[in-house]
Amino acid sequence: MAARTSETILVKGNADAVLGRQPGGGLIRPHDEVRSVSTVDRDYISKQAPMANAFQLASVLPGANVSTTDPFGFSPSTNISVRGLNGDALGYILEGMPLNDIAYYAGYPAQFADSENYQEVALAQGSADLDSPVLNAAGGLMNLSFIDPSEKPGGYASVSYGSYNTNREFIRFETGEIGHSGVRGFVSYSHGATDNWRGPGRDNRHHVDFKFVKAWGQGNHAAILGSWTSIITSYYPQVSLESWKQDGIGGANNLVGRYNRNNDAAGTDYWRLWRAPERTLYVGAPVHLHLTDRLALDVTPYSQLAYGNVPGGSTLSETGLYNGTQPLPDVLNLPGAQDGEATVRANYTQRSYRSGFNTALHYKLAWNDFVLGYWYDYTDDTEQQSFTTVSENGYASNIWAEKQSALIRVSDGQPLLAGSDHTISQTNALYAGDHMSFLHDRLVVDAGFKMVMLTRNGTNDVPGPQYRSNASYAEPLPRLGMRWRINDANQIFLNATTNFRAPDETAFYNTYDPSSGAISVAATPDTRPEYSISEELGYRRTGTWIIGSLTLFNYNFTNRQISTLVSQNGAIIQSTINGGGQTSRGVDVEIGTRPWHHLSPYVSGEYLHATIDNDIASGGDLLPTRGKIAVRSPSLQAAAGLSYDDGHFFGVATLHYTGHQFATFMNDERISDHTTGDLAIGYRFSDAVHLHAPTLRMNFVNITNEHYLSGVASPTMNARDTTGRYGTTISGSAPDYYVGGGFAALFTASTGF
Repeated sequence: MAARTSETILVKGNADAVLGRQPGGGLIRPHDEVRSVSTVDRDYISKQAPMANAFQLASVLPGANVSTTDPFGFSPSTNISVRGLNGDALGYILEGMPLNDIAYYAGYPAQFADSENYQEVALAQGSADLDSPVLNAAGGLMNLSFIDPSEKPGGYASVSYGSYNTNREFIRFETGEIGHSGVRGFVSYSHGATDNWRGPGRDNRHHVDFKFVKAWGQGNHAAILGSWTSIITSYYPQVSLESWKQDGIGGANNLVGRYNRNNDAAGTDYWRLWRAPERTLYVGAPVHLHLTDRLALDVTPYSQLAYGNVPGGSTLSETGLYNGTQPLPDVLNLPGAQDGEATVRANYTQRSYRSGFNTALHYKLAWNDFVLGYWYDYTDDTEQQSFTTVSENGYASNIWAEKQSALIRVSDGQPLLAGSDHTISQTNALYAGDHMSFLHDRLVVDAGFKMVMLTRNGTNDVPGPQYRSNASYAEPLPRLGMRWRINDANQIFLNATTNFRAPDETAFYNTYDPSSGAISVAATPDTRPEYSISEELGYRRTGTWIIGSLTLFNYNFTNRQISTLVSQNGAIIQSTINGGGQTSRGVDVEIGTRPWHHLSPYVSGEYLHATIDNDIASGGDLLPTRGKIAVRSPSLQAAAGLSYDDGHFFGVATLHYTGHQFATFMNDERISDHTTGDLAIGYRFSDAVHLHAPTLRMNFVNITNEHYLSGVASPTMNARDTTGRYGTTISGSAPDYYVGGGFAALFTASTGF
């Protein structure tokens, strides 16, 4: 859904027995891949607020910069960037099936799994795996895995209550082995709700996860798993730097709690007009078949359904309307109209169906492990911009905008639309690789090649000069990696990978202002795809007490695509800016220790130098951007964690520092650095009757109640009027920012059974 909005990061764990005994309190573990990998496992996850999403769980790892708008992670206005690369430059995968929105590439962590069901959440900062079914992963790969279902019947339950009238309930049932079938599984349900921490509004989320597995023979196994979410969120407005300095977390930076058609915003700032509903379903069925001693087959079919509305308050004239560029003779009778203009709710609905499969054939021969694979993906995506009347008390019916009767219609019975497009996207990818192991696995070499072919066939269904919009892309993506194990404790690795990303769907279609017939956002279907080459050189140590890594990285981009937010007839949706060439270089480091007297410290950090390689065309001139710092690219980030766990009493404190970030390509506006800290403390009781490890826990988020801008929501070319290379004055426009969530406390009682 269009939200208002590698080194590998891994979040893993399942068995309660390992809690309190993981290096760095569960924030680091040994790896031996040909690329950089960081890990957060169950030891850490189990101590965080239970509604913490995958972005928040990974936020203290090197390179990960998470922008939040609410403390508990309900809001879709949540973003992650890795090594300065935005969240839509990452691939998101749940046990082999893709989770990205195919239209905008973004991932929405509130629609992913519940944290209680995560076994691993892995984010590869440098690149995705060769066989990953993703298109956009220049920034890496976040790989999510469920816990394995228990061998015995039982379950887990928790209840939480905290700040902002937050409540959450979770229950998971484990079937154990069903009969003598070898099938075991779990099904979980959660409900959570919270008031907006600033401004009016309340979020409400229902969620179901499930997984059933069966293993047979020598290494064969199959599963069916998935997630279903129904969520309604209240909008947190993004703010300009000027409005932030003037009003901070209050005043005009919030929506209003009462509808007033006569206020300065004509009532369009009423919070109920901005409530965003979303329903998603992800289902996958990974299968591994051990065909012979040398031959194995992996197949993962998947399907994804999503429908949502990202509405906003707007105004609409009763006369002089247009359907696209076609003038309408209609005279509307809209409730509450004054001087021929009424407040309405502007809807932006997206309905998408996605299915596909990824298959890989593995053949082992001597020191070679060959892979030959094929990925096919089909997506049907429909997006419409309709309008709904608003009554005198601010009520706009059918928040989902599904019922045609609830929409404003014209004389021919059709709904009035500012935009309507339908896109069929098909991806075909062939890949081949060889994992070579020499000298008793001391030297590993990975070589691979992937050919990705993407076609988009779409129609713009409102009258105007544009009807069909088609595009095809074919990109060869070679890669090479090596890992050398010096001894049991020390190793070095290096790799070089390539990635590409096609433009977002918003680039393909004109949208129109229904009050004038003018183009609201012009299509740019000839936008060239982004292409990148990345390299890593790293060192790892896995010692008796200390585990750590240091990674040097380098990226070179052409046609760099930068995510931003734009207003289309009142609705705030995602779009992109072509940022030209970019070079990013830096170093990541992380160090953790194994538990010592139940204490486990962890530190991570990143230095990043990301620069724009060329001047960028704007307003018929060239902005002098060559050599400027790239947006969303803080030069310094650092985090620290300290965990204590003696089996009963436990606690974890984390601290995260993010340096200043530029919000414009001209570097004429930026947000300040900020430091936030979180704390969790709790106690696990011994088993009692049928209860396993009953636990009481308190979580404190942003414990110092820091008021800060957490990230750049909508970067712009230049904030101030700028003279171009050819002497033209290029007008500036103010960027918008996410406001970080305030202090929050949450109490949770949980138990296995």
